Amino acid sequence: MSDDLLGHQFFGEDAEGAERNAVVLLLNGGMMTYRAWAPVVEGLLDRYRVLGCDFRGQLMSPGLGHPRLETHAEDVLALLDALQLEAVHVLGTSFGGEVALLLAARYPERVRTLAVVTAADRTPPGMAEASRRAKVLVQQAAEGGDAGPFHDTLLEDVYSRQYREAHREQLAAHRQQTLPAAWYRGLLGILTSIEDFDLTPSLGAIHCPTLVVHAAQDAVMPTERVEALAAGIAGAELRVHPTSGHVLVVEDPAWLVRQYRAFLARAAAGD
Repeated sequence: MSDDLLGHQFFGEDAEGAERNAVVLLLNGGMMTYRAWAPVVEGLLDRYRVLGCDFRGQLMSPGLGHPRLETHAEDVLALLDALQLEAVHVLGTSFGGEVALLLAARYPERVRTLAVVTAADRTPPGMAEASRRAKVLVQQAAEGGDAGPFHDTLLEDVYSRQYREAHREQLAAHRQQTLPAAWYRGLLGILTSIEDFDLTPSLGAIHCPTLVVHAAQDAVMPTERVEALAAGIAGAELRVHPTSGHVLVVEDPAWLVRQYRAFLARAAAGD
């Protein structure tokens, strides 16, 4: 297997359910690693095999982050080819949701079902400027400077106020964790890739069962852009979490698992 493949791991090799041969592919948010999906993985293992991977530029994969979403989708396709996976269920969040949309539009035979969480049809107003500001702070951290300002901005943006208050000590401890300079360097390309994307021309090419999940307190992906995403995909379902911020995968994974499993069951019933 090529050393250039995305870092990845299978979970649930011994799943016993009727869908034991089905694989759910998890696609990370821009600042995640696949291990952050652990509660979601645990909620799927009785019925599915789960494949986690890190994008180029994230902790477990070699190389720097690509500056275009399309190249990240090609990396995922190469991983599926190497693992001899013909078609998978794809669940992506945020940045990973954008890549998942491209994967389903460009390589429809490889995506059985599609679920995108806190993603949008195109770059929301203000995101490009926010990304450029973040890159200044990330570059500072990559060069050995104080990473605190970047992490403070990140926490403010991605978590709901309710979650921040309830997990103040835990988030403060995370702020003190030391990440390698390579992580910050890898993040630069990922941030560039979300500064100017428009997936609206691709949405009409998505024909698999699709679930779009919004978080009502998401300060990153506004409601109108998420609703436009759902409206642009024929037959897409839209579900809204009433209190979560952008990182729904972290804030309420149990709710997400319930919604996702119900979606997969409806998709299977419609086959």
